[in-house]
Amino acid sequence: MYNIFSLIFKYIFIVIIYLFILSIIRLIYLDIKGIGTVSLDNSIYLKLINRKDSLPFKIKEYYSLEDFVSLGRGNENKIIIKDPYISKNHLKIVEDEGNYYLEDLNSANGTYLNGDKIMDVVELKNGDRIRVGQVEFLYVNRE
Repeated sequence: MYNIFSLIFKYIFIVIIYLFILSIIRLIYLDIKGIGTVSLDNSIYLKLINRKDSLPFKIKEYYSLEDFVSLGRGNENKIIIKDPYISKNHLKIVEDEGNYYLEDLNSANGTYLNGDKIMDVVELKNGDRIRVGQVEFLYVNRE
């Protein structure tokens, strides 16, 4: 009788271990699947530096930059971030003759470039860090 219970518990334990391993594999698969990829044709974009799961609102990992991009909480912006510390119309990034320029739109909490609050239009360089509210982006220019 003891041998039968021992055998049953052994197989139940093995099944539990396999279910645990399968759940870990599933979580890894979902994590890899959730990573967004940057389109190869657009080599200029903003990459989120923060961990997505540490922010209390939805945000993408990458935002491609066009000739004109506005960022803010308002629905008329190209990049909409529902952070309470970001103004309705917070900033804009404009392309001019192949260079990109960052301008704060008189936001309440300001826009920071590499840790310094910007007061005027600033030219962006590859690797610059842009912080607005609780969010920090890395400016990537692969051209």
